[in-house]
Amino acid sequence: MRRSRGSMSAYQYIDPGPTPKATSPATARVMRRTGRRDTQPELRLRRALHRRGLRFLVDASPPGTNRRRRADILLTAAGIAVFVDGCFWHSCPAHAHPPKNNREWWRRKLEGVVRRDRDTDAELAAAGWLVVRVWEHEDFETAADGIARLWRERRSRSS
Repeated sequence: MRRSRGSMSAYQYIDPGPTPKATSPATARVMRRTGRRDTQPELRLRRALHRRGLRFLVDASPPGTNRRRRADILLTAAGIAVFVDGCFWHSCPAHAHPPKNNREWWRRKLEGVVRRDRDTDAELAAAGWLVVRVWEHEDFETAADGIARLWRERRSRSS
């Protein structure tokens, strides 16, 4: 689990160009089935948070921010936005392996995702939200403990 500070640089979308054709029917199936929400890592973290008594919004835009940017988990009472980042899509430093095919297109695409993440972090921080990012490979029980601790700290400060 990492708290994100973001950067205040202006976000600029990186257009990787037209999406290349899948190199095989199996690749096409995998990409078609990749969901935007309710991934297994998200579900595991949500269950762990729920067991700790936390209630939250799912796939929601934090108030006061760009409505197109959606947090995976939003703890509104404490002002915490949680993102569960997949190692591939968000370029995990430990596990990112760029595809061999269409390498340049994927490099630009994934660089754009990381840039958008940093811009989202900065936007949420400027609006008073605490951004927490959890990698899909992290232990969700440990991450949930950390998030619950942050929730208690922020709630006690506001009362």
